Amino acid sequence: MHLSGVFGANCFFGFMLFSAVPKAFGTPAEEPARPPAVAAEKRSENQPDMEAKKFGLVIHGGAGTIERSNMTPEKEREYRAGLERALKAGYEILKRGGSSLDATEAAVRVLEDDLHFNAGRGSVFTSAGTNEMDAAIMDGKTLAAGAVAVLKHVKNPISFARFVMEKSGHVMMDGEGAEVFAKENGIELVDQKYFFTQERWDALQKIKAAEKKHTGSAGKAFIITDQDRHGTVGAVALDKNGNLAAATSTGGTTNKRPGRVGDSPIVGAGTYANNATCAVSATGDGEYFIRASVGHDISALMEYRGMSLEEAAQAVLDKVAKLGGTGGLIAIDRKGNVALPFNTSGMYRGYVDPNGKFVVEIYK
Repeated sequence: MHLSGVFGANCFFGFMLFSAVPKAFGTPAEEPARPPAVAAEKRSENQPDMEAKKFGLVIHGGAGTIERSNMTPEKEREYRAGLERALKAGYEILKRGGSSLDATEAAVRVLEDDLHFNAGRGSVFTSAGTNEMDAAIMDGKTLAAGAVAVLKHVKNPISFARFVMEKSGHVMMDGEGAEVFAKENGIELVDQKYFFTQERWDALQKIKAAEKKHTGSAGKAFIITDQDRHGTVGAVALDKNGNLAAATSTGGTTNKRPGRVGDSPIVGAGTYANNATCAVSATGDGEYFIRASVGHDISALMEYRGMSLEEAAQAVLDKVAKLGGTGGLIAIDRKGNVALPFNTSGMYRGYVDPNGKFVVEIYK
């Protein structure tokens, strides 16, 4: 298996490689030992069935201005621990032969339940002081997809997105209608206060205060960090059956207008999976990722131009940058190659190495 990363120091990579040898190839104790030549011949005949089965998992928790100098040791440990918990949730499923869909959903659910990340419980606030969440999941085998947007009470948007994919007959649902559908089908709903965190609330107040000082001149008259503004979580996976999946969830951007929808739930932009090419989950300035059709564009460059995953991922992220957008993405192809490019100072990300070790990175 060929393993490659993205150009320069802007990416890291990882994959998991395990062998699965059927018990049928063992020799029962009561069976007479075969002559060496016969045994060797049998191994040769069955070699295709004994090939190692690859599976891979990569996650992200958002990209932006993430500087080591601004991160306390305690806060860094908390972020790393959250990413490791997500890796464990997805890895355990893949290791025992579970599907890439199950693995990506499980990993993203863990990050949605962690208040350190901008999704689910840790979602940022709109300009109206509410929380509105988006999510999407896609099955690379069938190209089935489910997406939800402008949710205010669904505890785990990624699981609801999968429910929409599998049970609704639709691809995307949003707002009040989506939540009525969720309630009718027993999806867990919570009060808005569940999503309140002081850090996110303070970020909203900081941005509102800065806006009041805005002079109206061209450009930004104040400095707001990416940590204050936005964030996303996501996972991409390849399972032992060769199926790809992608899942992405977000609380959007701080101080966004109510009803704003970013790239995360847009199939082909922030989330995309196709067994013929790759699975992608993006994070960053959503409006630019939508305009660049990031996920599908990477897949198309691979399918129609014959580009490798890392070449296509970097080319599309460069296109986002030319439009004025910042962020990053994680991607895995059908052979297990992965790419994690980003054009910011950091991206919360993690993978499992060939020895089963969890590797978590934050800075460039």
